[in-house]
Amino acid sequence: MRRLKADAPGVLVEALTPDFRGDRDLVTTVATSGVDVFAHNVETVPELQAHVRDRRANWAQSVDVLRTAKAAGAGITKTSVMLGLGETREQVVNCLELLREADVDVVTFGQYMRPTKRHLPVAEYVTPEAFEAYKVIAEGMGFLYVASGPMVRSSYKAGEYFLENVLKQRRAAAAAGEGTKEAARASA
Repeated sequence: MRRLKADAPGVLVEALTPDFRGDRDLVTTVATSGVDVFAHNVETVPELQAHVRDRRANWAQSVDVLRTAKAAGAGITKTSVMLGLGETREQVVNCLELLREADVDVVTFGQYMRPTKRHLPVAEYVTPEAFEAYKVIAEGMGFLYVASGPMVRSSYKAGEYFLENVLKQRRAAAAAGEGTKEAARASA
């Protein structure tokens, strides 16, 4: 990513990362590589982690990845949650609260779809109204962007334009701030 940014500084890069087995140095390496959006998916609510995810993955480690990336300087952190695995409304709201406490900026909600018969069955097909309600709740908590719907996935296209504009505005503000600092130094 450093090389890509060096060769094409205007390119926006989102990295969907693993949890690096909790290795904070590896998280920091990616977070400081010039990546614009650092993404790591928590996949489901904390209460269903052990049942849904690979035994090597867990909620605490995933949230620590996102928190570490933000602390290392990742401008925008993003995660995704699958719905329809048996989670309750209260569990989803708690999940969102914990993600905001970790300073996660963007969350996407999508319908869990059983990829093969060896995978967990779908517990519920979430209604479009429920997806919209979760979006409203998340926006009310201060997430920068929320994509929520049955066909939404972690790399959902609709949000890319929004995030691109946020990133460009942040760059412009930073550049203006540098210009102001230089003018202040010159006049001193």
